[in-house]
Amino acid sequence: MTEDETVTLIQQAIGSAVHGDVDTAARALETLGENSSNTRMYGVCCAIATAGARTLRLLYGSQAPTTDNGAMWATTELAPGAFAADPAEAFAMRFLVAYSNGDTDTCLALFETALAAGGEQYVGSVVALLAAVARLVRLALDEKAAGRLPS
Repeated sequence: MTEDETVTLIQQAIGSAVHGDVDTAARALETLGENSSNTRMYGVCCAIATAGARTLRLLYGSQAPTTDNGAMWATTELAPGAFAADPAEAFAMRFLVAYSNGDTDTCLALFETALAAGGEQYVGSVVALLAAVARLVRLALDEKAAGRLPS
C-alpha cells in the first residue's frame, strides 16, 4: 500500500465516521489494517489523532492548553473504574490526550500495549480512537453551524 493510498483510506475512514457511514469507515479501517505493518498502523493512529487534536484546538480556541500557557490536555474517568471496564475507550482517550500534548513516547507505549493485547482489544482500540475523533469533529461541525465556535 502506498502512502497516498494510506492517506486516502485514513481520510475516508474519518470522513465516513463523522457522517455516520459506519460501514464505509469500517471497510477503510479494515483495509488499512490488512495492508499495513504495525509501524504503519501506529502512523494511522497518529494521523487520526492529528484530526482530533486539531479539532480540540478549534473547539477550545484561545482557551486550548498550549506550552505557551503552561497547560496540558487531560482526561479523567467520569465513573471510577470506567477505563478498566473499557480498555479500548481508555486507549482512545489516553492516546488522543497524549498526542494532543505532543507526548509521542506515551502514544507509542499505549499503541504497543494495545498491539500486545492483540485481537479484539487491539482492533477495538483503533476503532475507539476513530470513533472518538469522529465525535469531536461532528461536535465541531455542529458548533460551527450554530455559530458557537470560540475565537
